[in-house]
Amino acid sequence: MSPAGKSLTVAAAGLAAGAFAVMRRAKAHPSGTAAGDRWLTVTVNRASHDVPADKLPAPLQAYGDRIETRIRPAPGDRGTELAVRLKETGPDTAHSLPARLAGTDPRQDLRRALREAKALLEAGEVLRPDTPPTTHDTPGGKLVGLLSRRAGGEGVL
Repeated sequence: MSPAGKSLTVAAAGLAAGAFAVMRRAKAHPSGTAAGDRWLTVTVNRASHDVPADKLPAPLQAYGDRIETRIRPAPGDRGTELAVRLKETGPDTAHSLPARLAGTDPRQDLRRALREAKALLEAGEVLRPDTPPTTHDTPGGKLVGLLSRRAGGEGVL
């Protein structure tokens, strides 16, 4: 098989895997559940009694009555699950993929607040990476920097 044929085969396999993943994800989320109704959850390495619902860290307190909070022991005695979700969500289009990519999904700020709350509960502070991480700006470093800035709203690259 020629190199071009191998490339086409690999590309076709990648497209098929991507289509399969999209179909599987669509089946995993029932259409009756709006994206904004889903709970955002983190596991905090603290006992349940150390995470009182009335004294949440400042990033979550800023939401006041706009969020629902659920605190329960994590499975396997591995700390505490802290779950939050917005009480009132706008139209479902605000939670679409384009809204997430544009940074206008209201859950992105809530995700960030939840991650910061976890850090405050576990370490007492929110750690930030050093900037600039290097003194030489390389093409690879620029790419990683771009992806890291984009990941701020979602928490993943």
